[in-house]
Amino acid sequence: MDSRIEIGTDERGAPAYIDVEELLATRLLVQGNSGSGKSHLLRRLLEESAALVQQVVVDPEGDFVSLAEEFGHVVIDGSAYADGEIVRLAARIREHRASVVLALDGLEIDGQMRCAALFLSALFDAPREHWYPAIVAVDEAQLFAPAAAGEVSEEARRLSLGAMTNLMCRGRKRGLAGVIATQRLAKLAKNVAAEASNFLMGRTFLDIDMIRAADLLGMERRQAERIRDLERGHFLGLGPAVSRRPISVKIGAVRTQGQSTVGGLMPPSTSSAEDMQALLHEGLAEAAARPAPPPPPPPREEAEVLQSRIAQFEAPAPVPDLPASADAEESAALLREVLAELAAEENAPYQQPAALYQDFSIRCRMRGIAANALNAAQFQRRFAVALSGIDDADPAAAPILELGASVPDDLLAPFLLIARCAQAGEPCPDDDELARVYGTSSPRRVQRLIDYFERQGLMVVRTDFGGRRTVAIPHLNLTTAPV
Repeated sequence: MDSRIEIGTDERGAPAYIDVEELLATRLLVQGNSGSGKSHLLRRLLEESAALVQQVVVDPEGDFVSLAEEFGHVVIDGSAYADGEIVRLAARIREHRASVVLALDGLEIDGQMRCAALFLSALFDAPREHWYPAIVAVDEAQLFAPAAAGEVSEEARRLSLGAMTNLMCRGRKRGLAGVIATQRLAKLAKNVAAEASNFLMGRTFLDIDMIRAADLLGMERRQAERIRDLERGHFLGLGPAVSRRPISVKIGAVRTQGQSTVGGLMPPSTSSAEDMQALLHEGLAEAAARPAPPPPPPPREEAEVLQSRIAQFEAPAPVPDLPASADAEESAALLREVLAELAAEENAPYQQPAALYQDFSIRCRMRGIAANALNAAQFQRRFAVALSGIDDADPAAAPILELGASVPDDLLAPFLLIARCAQAGEPCPDDDELARVYGTSSPRRVQRLIDYFERQGLMVVRTDFGGRRTVAIPHLNLTTAPV
């Protein structure tokens, strides 16, 4: 099974898809006037991908809290926590890979911007070992990344814009895939919108927004009128995760509902004008003289309790048509196969660990292996083993792997490669091969690596009078063939 989810249907009635794996690398921008169906589109996307990837929703209107009932998302009321608690919660969300909804409807706009900025920045600043792939959906993104200063404080605007810029510009390397929705492109900061490679454009009427949307979709200016004629729930899509050519998409049905309601027809009251006059003015002076009671404070869930719920978060079960591994032995074999396949790719050692781990997780799902079969730290070491060509299921490799436990993660692959060659009686790999598994193109870094191993007592390098080099590993009583 591939990583696509069905988002709706195209003009011919055929299914229209979004490739979640591609989306994680390329980000998505959704635009449309109020009532065009943006929130419905986001809800469909989140519902269909809930079992595939962690989700973090920044929700200024409280529309997405219903995801908790159907899909188990943890709802965080942004108005109930102090700054430090929000930062700590965000850190734990990344650590435990919890899908959450940050509800900001209890805050004024300044408070929403500040809370979202602290929350997104904490997600961005998570330690490297917690860089798991996650969709970060931000509804009404123009509130958090405004194109121009408005009535909010400069500090709140600066914090919020900086956090949104980091999310869209630099979040991919940290596993964060921004999915942002806005009513007006003209109100959204250009450096935030420009980082998206996928677009779903809904109905809009202002010429400036239509022209900008048409430019993003690669349409001619005279074709921009088409955007004005779109019906509610219909979007024009383009991008590597959607389609290589602009397509029209009718968004499919959703299983959950938001708190907002779409206006419909309802006849007015049939009371007579005299009765309605009396009803409206009855006790009006007395009521106006009484101060309005303050609204009850929202129920506050203790931060410790919420952090405990995040730690115990269980992602929804994988989609049912993924094949399940027959037993633990088969899973282990499939896991080794995935690691070997990834290590065989020429550019794999040069990629960022977070991107590699994201690729590994998706390949695991496609083979029916649990996506969390290895955490990020375990993956880095198992990937180093695969790069070295060692079969970790072979009992003969056990002494090498035991000695390798003392080697730092980023140096493990070249150490194991040399040890494997020494055990097989082969010559020491040349500098080019050591550089490849080390993930560098610098010969000087390889020389410093060998010097480090010698200083730590892990290796002894000898050069005979004929200029031939051998590398000995004293702890294992192994030596490579001279070369």
